[in-house]
Amino acid sequence: MNSYSYGGNNLVHQQTGILVWTILSIVFAIVGGFLVYFLFVKSDKKYSNKFVNWLKDFLDFNNLLLETIIKISYLILALYITLFSFGLIGQSFFLFLGVLVIGNVVIRVIYEFSILMIKICKDVSQINRKLKKDKES
Repeated sequence: MNSYSYGGNNLVHQQTGILVWTILSIVFAIVGGFLVYFLFVKSDKKYSNKFVNWLKDFLDFNNLLLETIIKISYLILALYITLFSFGLIGQSFFLFLGVLVIGNVVIRVIYEFSILMIKICKDVSQINRKLKKDKES
């Protein structure tokens, strides 16, 4: 008789390796996260390298990427609505105008509200920093 091996034992080794790597990843991530936070982000030290200072501000959430992401997604969505509305000309001219005008106005208002919330957050943070600086002086 022929003996065929379907690699079932190999599958167990692969799953065990994935499980071990997952556990090690979790442990290293927790330890690394605490170390980076307490030794780098939490420190008041200013570095001579601009990238290191940017990285420190980025990890401390002083630089918000959300504003840039919102602006880019607004432009993409506005272009999509505008181009999509041209596909509606064949069905109804008024439907085309409605989607073109009302669609763009609605997303503009939604995105302006989002940007307004971010700007309020930035202004409050800036006021808070000034108050702390004045309090220390």
